[in-house]
Amino acid sequence: MKGLWGRGTRLLVTATAAWTTFLLLHVLLVGRWWPWFIFEATPPLAVVTVPLFFLSLVPFARQMRCRLSVVLVLVLLSGTQLAGYGPACADTATGGPGGSTVKVFAWNTDYWEMVNDEDAFYAFLRQQDADIYLLQEYVYRRGEPLRIDESARLRTEFPGYQMSVEGELVTLSRLPIVAAYHHPVPGTGMEWFRKGTKAQRTDIRVGGRVVSFYNVHLPVPFRISGNPLSGGFYRALKEQGVWRLRELRKLRADLAGNPHAAVLAGDFNSPWMELSPPGADIRVHVPTGSLAPPGTWPAADYPLPRLWRLDWLFTTGDLTALDYRLGSGGEAFSDHAAQVFRVVVPDDQKGRVT
Repeated sequence: MKGLWGRGTRLLVTATAAWTTFLLLHVLLVGRWWPWFIFEATPPLAVVTVPLFFLSLVPFARQMRCRLSVVLVLVLLSGTQLAGYGPACADTATGGPGGSTVKVFAWNTDYWEMVNDEDAFYAFLRQQDADIYLLQEYVYRRGEPLRIDESARLRTEFPGYQMSVEGELVTLSRLPIVAAYHHPVPGTGMEWFRKGTKAQRTDIRVGGRVVSFYNVHLPVPFRISGNPLSGGFYRALKEQGVWRLRELRKLRADLAGNPHAAVLAGDFNSPWMELSPPGADIRVHVPTGSLAPPGTWPAADYPLPRLWRLDWLFTTGDLTALDYRLGSGGEAFSDHAAQVFRVVVPDDQKGRVT
């Protein structure tokens, strides 16, 4: 029996060391090194449940109990912080004479209304009554993504709105669009999708200021394809990871050179964006009302619990996000929960139009 527990203790110590090393590498490498992207699908809940499970085994470790307990409690506290457990800090600014308030609806539509009732889909969008819509997957998919043109229907459904389309991203605004940054992609086939921007920037006048709204749909970090023992598997993994890193770099570069305050919302395809944010001096927003980290995927279609937050909201400058909530009924049409929030845009301090 003594030898058995000795082996068990060694296993627990080894498992604790391995998990601590994984957590450290995750913090250092997630979103930065393409081979690590295969671990980007780790649900945040795991960094809490794994050390809790190890702690439940500590009483059997005998002479290592105290030291293991200390290490695992520290790992658990770190994981709790990384996963986003705890009360979210709510923004308290309000719109009024000193600023303008804009309602925004951001949503991955799950290949538009391809398998849904078209009229119900557009009715759902209209019901949101948002000033600005940031919609992703404005595309069909039958094997490969297929371009669509719903511009006539969108103009009919949203009279008075201006529209900007970039690949699979569409932005609708009933506020004046000052500039739409289009990036033409030469070539044919799938180049419009593979080489087109995944962060559509639209500059919109809000009150007396110009605010940049980024409609984001980053590539997934990795795709499982073929035999993991084959070279083709890792070539595909690298290709997907490099694509994502390239789009992240482009977004960060554009944001760094942007003189306007900005809103970034959409499907970032990672639950770990706080570890690898899309820019410096950027603020991440968390829906209020829950002590647990929010989950936006899968909202439908998959027999999995909603453990992953793939859809994010960031702001820069002096912007504030209020009434930030998830859902709004989009689960009837998409595997992603919608993001609904209000942005407060203070007047320019010098009273100038920027």
